[in-house]
Amino acid sequence: WHHSSHRRELVAVPLRIAHRGMPRLARENTLPSFAMAMEAGADGLELDVHATRDGVVVIHHDATLASGADIAQLTFAELRRHDAAPGVAIPTLAELCDLVDDRAELFVELKGAGIEREVLAVLADHRGSHAVHGFDHAQIARVRALDPSIRLGILLEAPPRELVPVMRAAGATDVWPYWPLVTAPLVAAVHAAGGRVIPWTVNDSAHAAALAALGVDALCGDDVTILPPR
Repeated sequence: WHHSSHRRELVAVPLRIAHRGMPRLARENTLPSFAMAMEAGADGLELDVHATRDGVVVIHHDATLASGADIAQLTFAELRRHDAAPGVAIPTLAELCDLVDDRAELFVELKGAGIEREVLAVLADHRGSHAVHGFDHAQIARVRALDPSIRLGILLEAPPRELVPVMRAAGATDVWPYWPLVTAPLVAAVHAAGGRVIPWTVNDSAHAAALAALGVDALCGDDVTILPPR
């Protein structure tokens, strides 16, 4: 009995990462949504960033606002005339860093083009754990060139022919596959390369359990309460 319980403790339970906060309860990518996620037990927060015309890094998924305005064409003052939800501001990355401090790991997805320096400047002042990831692997490689110390990740919608060379080319150690792509060989390859496997977007508890059994390092979903407790 003692032996089996000891063995159970050796199995790492995946980090629970809140995908844009708790989007089923509060507007995604807002401070109230991220605060709810931490209250619900999130180990990490996943978020999307763009930069305004005057270089302020803001948290928003799309390049355009609901009004149709392009974030990159607006000054921050102009952006703040638009709400994410009624009475809820579109937050800055710096505001989220202040809210979170070291209570959760930040996983920052680069959505805007050419915003590497601005994002790194904000994260340089953040004392908590953080990492940067994106679909544009060349952009991730540019982040690596600017700051070799930052933890980087690549998002995958389809399986690459050779995963480890793709990781190395981007300077990435985190691999974010669309969750159905995760297999035991993929997990083994990433772990052998010293990386973490973080499937997205996991919104079913049975899928979460199956992925955890494969040895993934984290699970990213819209409701962290359905992910295996740590």
